[in-house]
Amino acid sequence: MIRTRSRAVVLLLALGGATFGVSAPVWLRTTVATALEPEVAVEVAGTSAAPVVSAAAFVTLACALATTLAGRVARRLALVVAGLAGLAVVAGTVAVLRDPAGPAVAAAADAAGVTELTAPVDLTPWPWLALVTGAAIVVVAVLATLGAGRWSATGGRHERVPAAGPVDGPVDGSGQAAAGADEADPQADWDALSRGTDPSSDR
Repeated sequence: MIRTRSRAVVLLLALGGATFGVSAPVWLRTTVATALEPEVAVEVAGTSAAPVVSAAAFVTLACALATTLAGRVARRLALVVAGLAGLAVVAGTVAVLRDPAGPAVAAAADAAGVTELTAPVDLTPWPWLALVTGAAIVVVAVLATLGAGRWSATGGRHERVPAAGPVDGPVDGSGQAAAGADEADPQADWDALSRGTDPSSDR
């Protein structure tokens, strides 16, 4: 389990950013033929092939930030949502890996106005990396949820206020130090001087 909130936040932020990063490059490549050109290259980015991946990456980042501010219940809820976002990344990526022709045909229709592919669809390494980051998000979210009960609470309300130290000098009935306990009494000093006695010798 992940025992500190800072570690969980850093991991989720890193994985969310990495997931968004691997969704941006080209995932699929193929070609089509048009009336004007016999071979037109078609490239499909991850954001088009599996839009859920980039959306789930943003959700993961939001959940990581929410974990730094939320209370205990909301914190666990944010971690659960982050885990679900990781599952969405995995599911969206697996769908592309199982049927890459689907998003390739859709991209060809948008780019060239045809739906018949003239070459097999080539997969780049990026969807495989997205699969890894999505699975890692799920693992981190589960481990963080298991360790969230040991995280220290946030907020000034949990800080200890130092106890008041002992009061020097005599204390009156109200619990307050008697004012002037160690201070000289001018009248008493004058009377002592009148008797020829040094008042400072008694202190």
